[in-house]
Amino acid sequence: MHARRMLITSGLAAGLAVVAMAAATGANAAVRVTGVRAAGVPNAAIRAVAADAGPTGIQAPYADVANAATGADIWNQNPTSQVPMGSIAKVMTAYVVIESGNLDQEITVPDGITAYDKEFGASTAGLKPGEQLTARELLYALLVPSGCDAAFTLAQAYGPGLSGFIDKMNAAAAQLGLTGTHFTDFSGLPDPTEFSTYSTAQDLVALGRVAMQLPLFASIVSLSSYQIAAVKGEHPKFKWNTTNPLIGNYPGTIGIKTGDTQAAGDCLLFEAVRNGENVIGVVLDDPSWTAATSDAETLLNYGFSHY
Repeated sequence: MHARRMLITSGLAAGLAVVAMAAATGANAAVRVTGVRAAGVPNAAIRAVAADAGPTGIQAPYADVANAATGADIWNQNPTSQVPMGSIAKVMTAYVVIESGNLDQEITVPDGITAYDKEFGASTAGLKPGEQLTARELLYALLVPSGCDAAFTLAQAYGPGLSGFIDKMNAAAAQLGLTGTHFTDFSGLPDPTEFSTYSTAQDLVALGRVAMQLPLFASIVSLSSYQIAAVKGEHPKFKWNTTNPLIGNYPGTIGIKTGDTQAAGDCLLFEAVRNGENVIGVVLDDPSWTAATSDAETLLNYGFSHY
């Protein structure tokens, strides 16, 4: 249900008051009052008050689209419901690492990634225990192919220790005012449960806006692919491809992150720019990647037309 719809009599009264005001001033232009509930409103009032009923065909039960520059909301659907987000959690992982600094330090991939990846059937960047990469390189491995092995490696190094890193993620969420967000895993995997890491559409848009203000983060999530050359004694050559279906397909897309688990469904946090205007949005719990991609494109089109 549209988060802005007013389900009480005062909402209807307010909508009709707008119509009366327009009539009293002789205004002929359509009045756009987003979110007034149509039920019980006379057809004439619907045409005048609800001239813009929002985007159509959105399959995601939780969604939000906003002006990326100001954070002003454009449209949403159940924006404060707390639900799992899958690997969109890696946006916070990257944020904590980048804010911590020392990105050129070399980090050894720990043995623990093997059991971790196998337990959850996690997406990986193909890292193997004992390989050495810089924290900066691991950020590419984290965000481009959505490597849970990279998330584990970074969390272990920057916690220090996994639980210490998760504490930092939750502290950052509190500092950023993300009151509907909680982390128990640095990859967004169901550890210990499907619903123990969760956020809201509203919070994820806010997190995305903050992360995209970090130049390194923004540059990484805009890429369709990235590769690093082999370094003898440290690591082999890697080439990673983005998991974001909008990159290279929806004009102007500049990021940012996919996510999916059984409980989370298919999730996509996205941003695009057109004529100097940036629109950011998120869809959560879509039934398929086709649906998530279509929903994101619909919301971007709607966002640009109502910027």
